[in-house]
Amino acid sequence: MSSSFRAGWHFDNSYAALPGALYVRQNPARRALPSLVVFNAALARRLGLDGEALQNGEAARVFSGNAVPAGAAPLAQAYAGHQFGGFTMLGDGRALLLGEQIAPDGARFDVQLKGAGRTPFSRRGDGNAALGPMLREYLVSEAMHALGIPTTRSLAVVATGEPVYRESALPGAVLTRVAASHIRVGSFEYARGIGELPTLKALADYAIRRHHPALSGAANPYLGLLHAVIERQAGLVARWMLVGFIHGVMNTDNVSISGETIDYGPCAFMDAYHPDTVFSSIDDQGRYAYGNQPAIGQWNLARFAESLLPLIAAEPETALKLAAAAIRRFPAVYEAAWLNGMRRKLGLLDARADDAALAADLLAAMQAHGLDFTNTFRALTERQTIDHAAPDIQTWLTRWQARLDNQPAPRGEALAAMRQANPVIIPRNHQVEAALEAAVNDGDLAPFLCLHAALARPYDDTRENTPYRAPPLPSERVYQTFCGT
Repeated sequence: MSSSFRAGWHFDNSYAALPGALYVRQNPARRALPSLVVFNAALARRLGLDGEALQNGEAARVFSGNAVPAGAAPLAQAYAGHQFGGFTMLGDGRALLLGEQIAPDGARFDVQLKGAGRTPFSRRGDGNAALGPMLREYLVSEAMHALGIPTTRSLAVVATGEPVYRESALPGAVLTRVAASHIRVGSFEYARGIGELPTLKALADYAIRRHHPALSGAANPYLGLLHAVIERQAGLVARWMLVGFIHGVMNTDNVSISGETIDYGPCAFMDAYHPDTVFSSIDDQGRYAYGNQPAIGQWNLARFAESLLPLIAAEPETALKLAAAAIRRFPAVYEAAWLNGMRRKLGLLDARADDAALAADLLAAMQAHGLDFTNTFRALTERQTIDHAAPDIQTWLTRWQARLDNQPAPRGEALAAMRQANPVIIPRNHQVEAALEAAVNDGDLAPFLCLHAALARPYDDTRENTPYRAPPLPSERVYQTFCGT
């Protein structure tokens, strides 16, 4: 019996059946001395994997790429992307899709190795990844999952035993990433860009079968696909905004049509609320600032719509009219999702016409006084007040209390809803960086594991979570986050 069989691998390779222009077959690079750093046992169980069978070095071999499980067919996906507004033909320059794991319940999950070595799409890159950024993606993606936000997930991080060279020599690593799929807006831009309509159609038909099978019998399934992706992306960005998350690099190659958060490079969470907040070291113009994310989401989806035009209708003017009408829906879909989420954060269990103004006025007061985003909403949850004497805040609290008292639901129901909508803790940048520094520079995983365990229960007010509630001191503030490539 093979170790792959005992471990529970059950691969399918439906993406590899698509036209060859969409990928390149590629085996992972071999690593000198791979060692398992962290392993997600809960996710492994969801995938139908036996964590015990992956012990005794098997996990290090598989998740470094040194051993390809039976049934896997590694490939690098081709895609394009508008990066900071400029179009570029891209592809997986350091990642390989092993295949699609079929879970015991029949669900299909991409399994990808990130940092798996050079591919034909690497351009001038080395195809490698450093330990710090891979641990960062593991930590933040799993925190996002615990917050209830759709996301790719992280199964394992393996140290390669080899250095990678950026500004200095860093320990190398490979991340195993799990996703509903890795099909991106940029995948469609690539298919449209190479001018092969059959390839574009094959990709769109595949995306519909995989993510929206009910559209297969629709009168215009490709227009339906556009509408469905708009719905998912609008809801996703709204969820980001409701927890103060800043993606940092919302290029079209980082927009998943499955509606999952993907690619945790220079991402960060706000401390003090301000819509202009930017952390990414490569976003010097603030294109992807916190407050710009909804508009950028719509812009990215307009690029998706452009890619689909030949499929939406044979007549270009008709296709453009239908696609433009779909894209114009984005603000309303986003605003509805955001306002529904904000109502839950404020304990408003029915809808009133002035709810949007109530939420906007709170955010304006938070911005004016530099209030912490997460802790302000949690203070409203726990104490129904904000510890600040400013007249505008006290006026707002009076309005909010009256709004709570005037809704049919009892106060207890409102507070229960707030406890499920307002996390106690988030992955604060200074705490994440401290944990990564200890892991990478000192070989001490304890801070990382403690933070990871706390973030797995972000809505619980526990003793273990208490150390992670405080915003950074001035000396602890992180002003920039980095892509890691």
